[in-house]
Amino acid sequence: MKFFGFLLLLVLIALGGAAYLVYAPFTPSQETFVDLPVGTGTQAMAQKLQDAHVIRTRYAFLILRVWKGGNLKAGEYRFADPASALTVYQRIARGDVYTRAVTIPEGFNLYDIATAIEGAGLGTHAAFLEAAQKNTDLIADLSPNAQTLEGFLYPDTYRFSRHTTMRTMLDTMVRRFRKETALLDLQQPQACAGLCTSLAQTVTLASLVEKEVHFDDERTQAAGVFINRLNRNMPLQTDPTVIYAAILAGHWTGVIHRSDLDRDSPYNTYKRTGLPPAPICSPGAAALKAALHPADTEALYFVADNTGHTRFSNNISEHNANVADYRKGQQ
Repeated sequence: MKFFGFLLLLVLIALGGAAYLVYAPFTPSQETFVDLPVGTGTQAMAQKLQDAHVIRTRYAFLILRVWKGGNLKAGEYRFADPASALTVYQRIARGDVYTRAVTIPEGFNLYDIATAIEGAGLGTHAAFLEAAQKNTDLIADLSPNAQTLEGFLYPDTYRFSRHTTMRTMLDTMVRRFRKETALLDLQQPQACAGLCTSLAQTVTLASLVEKEVHFDDERTQAAGVFINRLNRNMPLQTDPTVIYAAILAGHWTGVIHRSDLDRDSPYNTYKRTGLPPAPICSPGAAALKAALHPADTEALYFVADNTGHTRFSNNISEHNANVADYRKGQQ
């Protein structure tokens, strides 16, 4: 009897110890991220969690694997609050992976978005740009001749897990573009006062408006100016296209130089008439609406004032006076 009593005591102690390891909360010393790539086995998962001080011991995780079974999901996990080994196991079993936020404001171009992606820890700048060139099939119906996805990655805040592929991220942004623009009818015949012959041209005009004007109530006026200049076969002479051409050439220094204005690029609207060959950024809804419905105006010029608003003028003398006022305010 003594032997069986002793054996029972050992069993109870073992069960109590196992219960403690499985159920007792354990607090990480600090916010901790644990990456479990695809193909990570149970033993390796348990060891990683123990090494990261997320669980007391890997044995608790291994006990749960035998007891609970199920499929453990790969991904990056965040741990910050007290949690039992059981809670940790359940989170991994249901795939409660950590997602990283990346914000794309209106007016970001592919290079800006690539920087944001890298800053969020979702991949490298170079890998994103390469993917944006290789995955143009995502917009084949929207812009059949597109060389990149520029203009079609809708501005918004997105959340992706660390192991999300570049194509999946791009597809998500393009899908958002499709959803948000579905009601705008970007291919309507009267788009851009009838001057835009394709959806891509409408988005291109919208991208110019987005980069030039900061206030929504002035966007239709700016679009109207571009339409008037296009109708007169006047070069658009919009600085953001010159900047974009310099970025593409790898020569942008943060300031427009004479060499930038003289650069022979299809995006240089000082040297070429008509719209640039493709968008120069991701326009938001207000800019897209302005491109679709530009103001009926006689203005041919505009320039920013020192408050960030825009002054419009019908002739070059008015425009030069507005430019002079702006320069005075900058002194």
